[in-house]
Amino acid sequence: MSVADTIQQKLQAELKPEHIEVLNESHNHHVPPNSETHFKVVLVSSTFEGLRLLARHRKVNEVLAYELANGVHALSMHTYTPDEWQALAEVPSSPKCRG
Repeated sequence: MSVADTIQQKLQAELKPEHIEVLNESHNHHVPPNSETHFKVVLVSSTFEGLRLLARHRKVNEVLAYELANGVHALSMHTYTPDEWQALAEVPSSPKCRG
């Protein structure tokens, strides 16, 4: 199973998202071909209701603690409540790699 699939399955099981995207952005960085080290996660869950951004990110970090300690170098998180998601025009683009 790919790292992206593992991330998706774990987040799905723990946070019950209404919408989830797990994008492997490793190809935008200076890593070997087919790497799975840099990811962007877009997550919409009612679990985030009443939580500030830092608390939302901590929840995701807790779910993905193993992956973050074992090979995932970078994880860009975009966490929304269902109401925030409906009001959103677009998800922010990831920054370009500097190294």
